[in-house]
Parts: sequence; C-alpha cells; structure tokens
Amino acid sequence: QVQLVESGGGLVQAGDSLRLSCAGSGPKFNNYAIGWFRQAPGKEREFVAGISWHGHTKDYADSVKGRFTISRDSATTTAYLQMDSLKPEDTAVYYCAAEVLGVAGSRDYEYDYWGQGTQVTVSS
Repeated sequence: QVQLVESGGGLVQAGDSLRLSCAGSGPKFNNYAIGWFRQAPGKEREFVAGISWHGHTKDYADSVKGRFTISRDSATTTAYLQMDSLKPEDTAVYYCAAEVLGVAGSRDYEYDYWGQGTQVTVSS
C-alpha cells in the first residue's frame, strides 16, 4: 500500500513554469514506477510522463516532450514534474500514480495507486 499526495499546482500565465510534487508514503514507494497523468474538463485522462522505479527510464507524451521533466528522489520518497513553457492547453487536473510493476507504462490501467490530483491552470 502507498499513499500519494500531489502539490504545487496553481494559476500561471502562458510561458511560466511550475513544479508539481508527489509525496509518497509506505515502505514500497521506491520500488514502484511513478506516472503523471492529467485530465482536462470534458476530456479523458491522459498520460503525461513516467519514470521507472530506479529512475533510469523516463517516458513523455509527445505534447510535453522538451517542456516537462519527470524526476524522483528516493531519499524523500517524492516524485516531481517540472513543467516549463506552459501553454493554455496544459490546463488540467494533474495526478500522480504508482505502478507496482515498476516500468512506468503509459496506460492508466497499469497503475495501482493514485493521488487526489492538483489543479494547474494556464492563462493566455
């Protein structure tokens, strides 16, 4: 079992940056892959980025490549999503999720634990 708590969302202007945090608790957090997903109003939840349990494998959605960076800190059991050059279309609720398998898939059904989400709003 692991609990995930996201933070760092907010209202920013286009071109600004935000860093989201996903604080994990539970003894197995460092054994799990972490993924970030987002859901905009009226749209399905979509994959944003994922990082394997050891941190060596990272994957990004095409829409965020070159702008977003996923990372994790095993000492603090926290994962991060650095978001630069934000666009209005990045507006969504962002969720972090933990995948027991550890490989950071891009499908939401591959993830076993979810946080409550944090709102990111980017104004034009």
